[in-house]
Amino acid sequence: MEIEIYADVVCPWCYIGTQRLTEALKSFDGEVTVRYRPFQLDPSPVPEPRPTLEMLAEKFGGPERARQITEHTASVAAGAGLELRFDRAVAANTFDAHRLVWYAEQHGGYAEQRGGSAELVTALYRAHFVDGVDVGSRPALAGVAATVGLDESDVRRFLDSSEGVTELRAALREAHELGVTSVPMFVLAGKYAVAGAQEPETLLAALREVRRREAES
Repeated sequence: MEIEIYADVVCPWCYIGTQRLTEALKSFDGEVTVRYRPFQLDPSPVPEPRPTLEMLAEKFGGPERARQITEHTASVAAGAGLELRFDRAVAANTFDAHRLVWYAEQHGGYAEQRGGSAELVTALYRAHFVDGVDVGSRPALAGVAATVGLDESDVRRFLDSSEGVTELRAALREAHELGVTSVPMFVLAGKYAVAGAQEPETLLAALREVRRREAES
């Protein structure tokens, strides 16, 4: 079964949802292939790095409300075994981060050797939410890539080129045309959508139900 995950690497619920899917798959005895599909929560340029908390305060009506929201989200994440450090996170445009994932899946057999791009995607989540890395910075992205076995110089050359730009724009447009408006969105077997960071038990039940339906079709 193919599982497509529409997500953004600065989306905390995508990080939580992806971790919960990983837990669900530990109890699923079917064969699966996980594909990461790009989605941008905010495609606006971010000319200068800004603290995420500062931007959330503007969006949600002040620092106190932003603190309440992020503390709740961090508490949910901790229940999934994840750390979220909103006090370190830096707001970023994620177009190049998604290009990097595309690069890893297309070049040099990296995805085949590593069993897909999950390790890189997780490293990007961790860079943003734990280490306070600006994942909109090309040098920073190349550094993250190096931690999971990609060549830093090759990645930097790629990011400084126009390679993958057309393909990524097409993928983002496809997500829009499919009606993806919020993430995470899990698409199972190309037909069945599961929205949101569902609990592992819910995802496991969905996987088993899709497998049953596909076997009957």
